[in-house]
Amino acid sequence: MRHASRYFLMGLLIVGATWASAAIAATTTLKNISYDALPGGSVQLHLNFGDGPVPEPKIFTTDNPPRIAVDLPDTTNAAGRHMDIGKGSTSGVSAVAAGGRTRVVVELMRASSYRASVDGNSLVLTINNGTANQSVTTASTIDPTKRLPSSSEGPAISNIDFRRGPNGEGRVLVSFSGSGAQPEMTHQGDKVVVTIDHANLPANLAQRLDTLDFATPVQSITSRVGNGGGARIEIDTKGNVDTSAYQTPDQYVVEVAPRKAPAKDERLAKLDTQPSYNGKRVTFNFQDIPVRSALQLIADISGLNLVASDSVGGSVTLRLVNVPWDQALDVILRAKSLDKRRNGNVVWVAPQAELAKYEQDLADAKLKAQDTAELVTDYVPISYGKASDIAKLLTTGSMQGGGGGGGANTQRGFLSPRGSVSFDQRTNTLLLNDTPEKIKQLRELIAVLDKPVQQVLIESRIVVATDDFTRELGVKWGVSGNQTNNNNIITTAPTGDGALNYGVGVHNNIVNYNNAIADWVANGSQGAQPHPGAVTLPGGFNVNMPVQGGSAIGLAILGANYAIDLELSAAQSEGRGEVISSPRVITANQQEAVIRQGQEVGYVTYQNQGAGTGGAPTASVQFKDAVLELKVTPTITADNRVYLTINVKKDALAGFLNTPNGQVPQIDTREVNTSALVDNGQTVVLGGIYEVNKNNSMKKVPGLGDIPGIGALFRSTTRSTTKAELLIFVTPRILSDTLQ
Repeated sequence: MRHASRYFLMGLLIVGATWASAAIAATTTLKNISYDALPGGSVQLHLNFGDGPVPEPKIFTTDNPPRIAVDLPDTTNAAGRHMDIGKGSTSGVSAVAAGGRTRVVVELMRASSYRASVDGNSLVLTINNGTANQSVTTASTIDPTKRLPSSSEGPAISNIDFRRGPNGEGRVLVSFSGSGAQPEMTHQGDKVVVTIDHANLPANLAQRLDTLDFATPVQSITSRVGNGGGARIEIDTKGNVDTSAYQTPDQYVVEVAPRKAPAKDERLAKLDTQPSYNGKRVTFNFQDIPVRSALQLIADISGLNLVASDSVGGSVTLRLVNVPWDQALDVILRAKSLDKRRNGNVVWVAPQAELAKYEQDLADAKLKAQDTAELVTDYVPISYGKASDIAKLLTTGSMQGGGGGGGANTQRGFLSPRGSVSFDQRTNTLLLNDTPEKIKQLRELIAVLDKPVQQVLIESRIVVATDDFTRELGVKWGVSGNQTNNNNIITTAPTGDGALNYGVGVHNNIVNYNNAIADWVANGSQGAQPHPGAVTLPGGFNVNMPVQGGSAIGLAILGANYAIDLELSAAQSEGRGEVISSPRVITANQQEAVIRQGQEVGYVTYQNQGAGTGGAPTASVQFKDAVLELKVTPTITADNRVYLTINVKKDALAGFLNTPNGQVPQIDTREVNTSALVDNGQTVVLGGIYEVNKNNSMKKVPGLGDIPGIGALFRSTTRSTTKAELLIFVTPRILSDTLQ
């Protein structure tokens, strides 16, 4: 029996040792954590596991405060508890082991995106430098045997579901057919966008889910295939929300919770409202009771640890009926010029002057500690601004009233009294020399200032439309003729304008003809009667008011020796023109941009003309601009609108004007100079000019042209209309660097 028991115990020891060795073998140790600063403010963290394998992490993020948490199962921590970083948006990293796992928390100054990958025995986290308009979190499930999967290795999305949390938060659950998905979560206005580049979205899941009935900040969920492949899930939210995300090997969860109202500052609350007392109600009725005894009674009733200073003394008369004990304490303190300071469950009571002296001594000690603290040197690379400008801002003295020099503890801008800052213009780097505490504060301040400036695309359209119409009516008419007597002798020449056109040759023919007739009659009218030859009626015009360059219709009545000519002329012209100019320019927020296009019109002028010097005049060439110009300064408001200070000019050459000193150009100018508040992407009309010119003119024979009816034969009319319209449109678009 004894031997059997011994063998049984030995078996148990062997089994226990085997189980313990297996447990030890299954445990991984986080050896150390290191980091590298990358260009652009990014930080690359290396979680090194020595010779052991990299455990499969569970990564989740929070927005308030911004954190990236990495849970490492079956992992012990040998890397220490905390490490300050202070690069880009990464403040520091902490590692804590508990319950057989290690949690690594990356502390951020603002929400930033990250990438996770495995490099040998190291888990690598690359944290980007978050920007003002960027709130991005990225979660990745890591396969310890692989790097990030390619698009062909990405899993399929098996389901998209929605749940309501116990506190009114909305949870979007994206399930995968396997591990290796790489979701990225971004904020775009009121939308939370999840982009999964390496995942396949089935056609039956590309749909819109209405979640209004769940009474959460999530209004709807829209899933579709991304532009470059993968999947894109848009979560519409309402109101102020806090978002977080975490991922398991086969599921990604986005949680959207209502943002709690920030707690009101206690000092402001004291100024705004009366103190609120909610202690247990007591009744006191004492005559000349020692103050220390009254304080002891209140300590017994409240259960607080109350410490009274040696200088607390005297007596007090109390008659308090059914009042909270904390109000009774305040009444006693005010009556004896006392005050209290509470730290947890301990209350210290002392005279007001004594408490004030203690706090002043404590503040002096802190200042003295700052004066004697060790100075350290640190450098901060500046990514988006100028190191010289930030250095000037950090050293600018505080805006305080009064004059004279300060003491030794006078703050010089944002530096401590012994701190200094310089900059290297070549590398755009700040060099800080100050206490460690001040260096940390300065890094947080620089991280807020060193952000990329948003850019705005300004599109402008200038439309110039013209419409002209002209109509002219004219008339020419006249009467001409001649007359012969009984002997066929021409006695009357043509009249009107035709008489002027009759010509010398025709006149000679008539004279010769008349002489021939006289001879023929004198000879007894023997033989053939003479013919007048080339005697014609030229058809002259008594009224001559034609239209120049128009079309004409002529009518004539011809008799044996007379002619009536009528010519009606008319002309009509129509013209339409439209000129559209569209200048575009991109500029940074609150930076003026100018774009110009056009020509410089050259002209020659002469000097010293007619001066009597006998020399030749001096010629000089000058130029005048005739350009299309857009000058704009945008300001992006907090609600994502754009305030524009804009000047739009469109000049054109109209012609040249003759002067005694030469020709000078005439410029048609169209210009708008204004300011406007415009929504992002909205098109507005900044201004417009509508111009109409009408002109009616008439030429007529005085008196005859006014006769009704037939007066139209004695006048010509011209009617013209010209219309010109100028419209200026502008569209601002805020350019975003977030993923679309």
